[in-house]
Amino acid sequence: MRVREWDDILRDVAESDADPAGWRAVGGDRRDGIGEDLYLAHPGVGAFQLKTYARNPYEVEGVGTRVARSVDDELDGLFPAHDGEDATGLFGVQQPAEDEKTAQEQAQRLETVVETHADAPTTPRAMLEDVMDAVDSPAYGPMAFDQYDRPDGMEQLSETFEEAEQLLTAEFEEVVDDEVERGFY
Repeated sequence: MRVREWDDILRDVAESDADPAGWRAVGGDRRDGIGEDLYLAHPGVGAFQLKTYARNPYEVEGVGTRVARSVDDELDGLFPAHDGEDATGLFGVQQPAEDEKTAQEQAQRLETVVETHADAPTTPRAMLEDVMDAVDSPAYGPMAFDQYDRPDGMEQLSETFEEAEQLLTAEFEEVVDDEVERGFY
């Protein structure tokens, strides 16, 4: 198991060439100490675990690793359903546009999406999917997240990947300064 920087893990997610709408996530407070735990999963890619904290509004630090090469039935049940019914929110991973022309094209598509959703009945999931498509997001989907605690499924994920949990916690503690008492919200 290879521990890497959290943003390297997100780069893997973004470059996976998997169906962007097939991702799901579970996240919340770390069991011990400051920061957040996040699990990302896709049936065709596997599952990843990240431990992060915001040093300030502009600087996030953390570590992560791939914890599973596939998502079996046991893991599948620990993440929000694909339809998002049991999710507390939605998430998306975004990469910057490659150049000015691409940025302008994405902005025009995004403007059209927002105008369309403003004029018609919509759901948060439908709007997120259309926005993520407009900006060519590589990963998005339903998420169970609790910024004050740990959502259902997170304890089971931590227990299922206990070895990764211990290894990432040890690596994460080296990233977090001793004088840090709380991350930034």
